Amino acid sequence: MLVRRCSRFTPLLPTWRPHRWRPASAAAAVKAKASEAAAPPPSPQHKLTEKDLQRLTFQRNIGVSAHIDSGKTTLTERILFYTGRIRDIHEVRGRDSVGAKMDSMDLEREKGITIQSAATFCDWETTDPANGSKHKYAVNIIDTPGHVDFTIEVERALRVLDGAILVLCAVAGVQSQTTTVDRQMRRYGVPRISFVNKLDRPGANPWRIVSQIRSKLRMPAAAVQVPIGVEDGFKGVVDLVYWRSIYNEGQKGIDVVISDEIPESVLALAKEKRTELIEQLAEVDEEIGELFLLDEQPSNDQIAAAIRRSTIGLKFTPVFLGSAIKNTAVQPLLDGVCAYLPNPAELDVVAHDTELPVTAPPVPLSPAAAAPLVGLAFKLEEGRFGQLTYMRVYQGSLKKSNLIYNARTGKKVKVPRLVRMHSNEMEDIDSIGPGEICAIFGVECSSGDTFTDGSTSFSMTSMFVPEPVISLAIKANGIESPNFSRALNRFQKEDPTFRVHIDHESKETIISGMGELHLEIYVERMRREYNVDCVTGKPRVAFRETITKRSPFTYVHKKQTGGAGQYAKVEGFIEPMEMDPETGKDIAFENLIMGGTIPTNYIPAIEKGFYEAMEKGTLTGNPICGVRFVLQDGAFHAVDSSELAFRNATIGAFREAFRAANAIVLEPIMKVEVVAPGEFQNNVIGGLNTRRGTIVDSEVRDDEFTAIADVALNDMFGYSNQLRGSTQGKGEFSMEYKMHAPAMSHLQMELEEAYRKTLLLKK
Repeated sequence: MLVRRCSRFTPLLPTWRPHRWRPASAAAAVKAKASEAAAPPPSPQHKLTEKDLQRLTFQRNIGVSAHIDSGKTTLTERILFYTGRIRDIHEVRGRDSVGAKMDSMDLEREKGITIQSAATFCDWETTDPANGSKHKYAVNIIDTPGHVDFTIEVERALRVLDGAILVLCAVAGVQSQTTTVDRQMRRYGVPRISFVNKLDRPGANPWRIVSQIRSKLRMPAAAVQVPIGVEDGFKGVVDLVYWRSIYNEGQKGIDVVISDEIPESVLALAKEKRTELIEQLAEVDEEIGELFLLDEQPSNDQIAAAIRRSTIGLKFTPVFLGSAIKNTAVQPLLDGVCAYLPNPAELDVVAHDTELPVTAPPVPLSPAAAAPLVGLAFKLEEGRFGQLTYMRVYQGSLKKSNLIYNARTGKKVKVPRLVRMHSNEMEDIDSIGPGEICAIFGVECSSGDTFTDGSTSFSMTSMFVPEPVISLAIKANGIESPNFSRALNRFQKEDPTFRVHIDHESKETIISGMGELHLEIYVERMRREYNVDCVTGKPRVAFRETITKRSPFTYVHKKQTGGAGQYAKVEGFIEPMEMDPETGKDIAFENLIMGGTIPTNYIPAIEKGFYEAMEKGTLTGNPICGVRFVLQDGAFHAVDSSELAFRNATIGAFREAFRAANAIVLEPIMKVEVVAPGEFQNNVIGGLNTRRGTIVDSEVRDDEFTAIADVALNDMFGYSNQLRGSTQGKGEFSMEYKMHAPAMSHLQMELEEAYRKTLLLKK
């Protein structure tokens, strides 16, 4: 029997670290600055040195992601405690006033949810079960929100990470936001290990969760542990890879006790699940597959190596079991992070050379310290000392006082201060190496900008930004102060999913976001952080307009005002367009002009007119989507034609063709997941039906049931109060945007009538 005590309060390694890409248009400016840069011109290849490899091998950049209330922040709190990063454990909704370390905002601690992703770093020493050797790993962690309203925080964290822990509740299993997080991990190619949390809860069933990962997430998976005891009796796990028992003892589970004896009560189950693990690996790994076909038993080291290969190759996810709140089996999970997730040198990272055509193959980046600097700014925050920019360094090194270049704007900036973040605390450093994450002060940029040392014209792709689905009017309560616009500008810069615009007709300030909670949080932050009390209007749904059939147009714009007139003629057609799954675009302009019937210098004005017309539809005044504009012919006048004339002609042509193309209104449809006690199943289903919900899936387990439905966002206002009333306050729900779908005819008529009245009032 071996007792391993967590090495807490030991000096931390002086290094730190999480991954991925954005097109830039300022290649010429960057190239012009290159001659000023102090860095030498890059060599064709930058190979990793022994020193680079030594540092990168023991480095992990991970995120913790899950559905809301699965225990992400609670798990991160235990990780920080066992690694010695914090001295005490504080709960998310603890009775003390401190709260969890990673929930640094007052709002987070009051509501018990994570609103902003938070970065930290720690060291973890592992013991190799094969030979007993010890290794110290530097682990960078980003704790992300679970609520779908703050999905951009998950997007930008996964964009720069090398691996992730997907946390699942042992009772609820795969939920709606779990599916969203899984999709985000696949989008950025992030390997993950799964952690089934809350095994101490009544009704915990880890095997059902493993089955759900395979069926609902379509990811080959197998447990690498078996629980010793269940629910209240849960006290440890059996390691199926190295065939040993692991228990947590001592205050707050700080002592890890390892035994070679497997308890008799779980021996048969452990043998069965180890066989299942080998069978699952045989399907995704060649080496294990060959041994399986030859009916040979793989060694422990062969199984571990196969898990690592398959996990990094995105073919498999090992499933760990435990209970963060009960301080059980968190340390083996940390060992799994070090053993099975990749280091920064093991993943392919590429950038685009902006001096080459867009179709040119991407340029591979190397995490070598001597290579030219390439870093990605993935998150912005307004700090006490100005803008705080979180950056992932992909290659090269970043030093304090260095001159760096923004690949998008070509601007040269100096790095006045370089820090490592520990939630809301910071530690000043002089330099940071490749594969690491840092934060810099005093650098003006946008989220997703690439920074270089000026010797290259590389640019990385940015993160995916979903479109807002809900809006509301906002104004200051009383006299508007400069803080009102200052707060909105700051929030818009920090959060790409938070949009602000002025309605030209009503002159109201409109804020848009991912949900009611999203906007509610920002309104509350304006009151707390900027002392601006705001009044908001009724939430508005982000309706869209589109067409259902092809419609040709021939339009002549002619105007004579006494002096130079206006003349422009455009011919072509508009047609419905499906969204491109790769680019996410569903509007396009195509120029098929042949023979110069319209001079090329007027084509950009026509394109601008098309995009301007798409901003407001004629049915309800909402933006238009799903349209392709094809320009086929036209005419111009040598004197009277101008860019303005062609822009106005295009707007007139589009509106004329739009009315003839069977235009319809689209409304956002939400995927709603409701969890409630089984006795209220009829009430919940009935409530969803009254809101025009379509039940997609339902599941009953023990005394609880889950219903998944597609419901129009317009019908979801006030649902939380209805659900509380119909389930005696025991039901809960979450929802996320799914798609836009045609609105019911009566709703479309109401929206059109309301828009007509608005226009009449303005006249």
